[in-house]
Amino acid sequence: MQVLGEFGFRLKTETMASASTPTYNSNNLENNSSKNASRESLRMEPLADVPQLPGEERITDKDIIYICPFNGAVKGKVSITNYRLFFKSFEVDPAMTLDVPLGVISRIEKMGGASSRGENSYGLDITCKDMRNLRFALKQEGHSRRDIFELLFRYAFPLSHSLQLFAFLSQEKFSENGWNVYNAILEYRRQGLPNNKWRITFVNEQYELCDTYPTVLMVPFKAPDEDLRKVSAFRSRNRIPVVSWIHPVNQAVIMRCSQPLVGMSGKRNKDDERYLDTIREANGQTAKLTIYDARPNVNAVANKATGGGYEGEDAYQNAELVFLDIHNIHVMRESLKKLKDIVYPQVEETHWLSSLESTHWLEHIKLVLAGAIQVADKLSSGNSVVVHCSDGWDRTAQLTSLSMLMLDSYYRTMTGFQVLVQKEWISFGHKFSSRIGHGDKNHADADRSPIFVQFIDCVWQMTKQFPTAFEFNELFLMTILDNLYSCRFGTFLYNCESVRDNMEVKEKTVSLWSMINSENGKYINPFYTKESSRVLYPVASMRHLELWVSYYIRWNPRIRQQQQNPVEQRYMEMLALRDQYLKKLEELQISDSPRIANNSNSPASPTQLVHHVQTPL
Repeated sequence: MQVLGEFGFRLKTETMASASTPTYNSNNLENNSSKNASRESLRMEPLADVPQLPGEERITDKDIIYICPFNGAVKGKVSITNYRLFFKSFEVDPAMTLDVPLGVISRIEKMGGASSRGENSYGLDITCKDMRNLRFALKQEGHSRRDIFELLFRYAFPLSHSLQLFAFLSQEKFSENGWNVYNAILEYRRQGLPNNKWRITFVNEQYELCDTYPTVLMVPFKAPDEDLRKVSAFRSRNRIPVVSWIHPVNQAVIMRCSQPLVGMSGKRNKDDERYLDTIREANGQTAKLTIYDARPNVNAVANKATGGGYEGEDAYQNAELVFLDIHNIHVMRESLKKLKDIVYPQVEETHWLSSLESTHWLEHIKLVLAGAIQVADKLSSGNSVVVHCSDGWDRTAQLTSLSMLMLDSYYRTMTGFQVLVQKEWISFGHKFSSRIGHGDKNHADADRSPIFVQFIDCVWQMTKQFPTAFEFNELFLMTILDNLYSCRFGTFLYNCESVRDNMEVKEKTVSLWSMINSENGKYINPFYTKESSRVLYPVASMRHLELWVSYYIRWNPRIRQQQQNPVEQRYMEMLALRDQYLKKLEELQISDSPRIANNSNSPASPTQLVHHVQTPL
């Protein structure tokens, strides 16, 4: 067990088994001479209790000083493996540790030079993707940081150095196979599809129609594959409107796609116009098809200059267009940067509310939630909708998945949420590799953006407003985000299914859901109450939204967030106590089975007998 200690980092409360001394990973260095030089300069005395996963190999150990932003300089040893950076202090009792997967690292910079003056002015600055920065100081003589910088840079950004991501080196085994969680045809069948209005098409089986879409698509029954090919030519990245979800009662559907290629000249495409009308006709209750464009109006107009645009009323007379004013990936990236500035390393105390407001983070959360509420409400009233942004893989995924979460209680279960993520984000081509920058040194890449983090934040907001409606707890969401960056699993690697197939991700890596489903007890919300038909409408108001403190500010020791809600913790203790009584009762039943057999042909089960036992519950 690990808990947050005085310094806000994981403090060991149990003695870890000492790892055997590893051999130096010479295969990953250019030549033997550099290996020997590194071995000499980096002092390979092993740090005995570094945790290691199957397939993880130690690269180096080195005495170093961690410049803790809360407690000053702390002497210790850093160990670098092909998966993590692990620091353990020498003089602090209990020991301070840092355990940072290398995939979390966004940037590594040298601090100071050989002639720098001042104590601890020479070393490394490490910027992480999970809201924290790390600073380490080394001795100035003998270029002591050169080798550790080069090795850390090499293994933190393996794709920039022709190395494999750790997920392909991991040898972890779990009792559950997370790759089996999602099957597109089975999920459509759960929804009641296909039917006489909607059909499955395999026109994209070889990714010929759209290289960022999955192979299985749900389309109008009346739309032949030839029409789909014509429509794809008029949609950005060939991402045609396809079914994400169908209402079980009124049969209204959520369609997702990308923007039409209208351009400055206002081009029209009769096949696209007819296709959207076919979507409208498939549900007789839809007098007008509502198209939700996630962008601000001005952005959609500006996209015309680059060949994009939106569905004009003249061309799409049986549709109404609604702009949802959600900003693009660049605005979201800058917003999160501003949030990081006010929460790490020091929390802005004197003007906290105005500082938080200036980041606009909660305002963006509000707009995403408000847009999803509009989609869900339109579906509930019996009207089909089409949802898109520019290319249909960022804001579109946010809106479709959140509205489905509101409408369908299945997605609020642990398995159902995994299906939702696999379907709307992974299968339909959210660009995880570009947005997160897995294994890539280009930290200033304009494609990076916290779109998926923002989605999980919206889910967390819903769990706060509806604490009994979700089967999973906060730890589940935080585990997903931590492994979004870690590169320990193959789940979030690469930009789309076609690339994952080519890289054989399912065959060569482990799914995050394998780990979660093999130990799902700790991710369960004990207050969960199953309600099959309830639609959730969260309040998308700044007065009701909160900053997710236990995620964004968890590295700050002055934020005294408890690891677990005390009520939830007590409830879990009661459940454990109940299980103990059931076990004792079962043992008593077994020992008394001859007597029970004489009195009854069918012995009662422990759960049937439990009401006879007096417990302190």
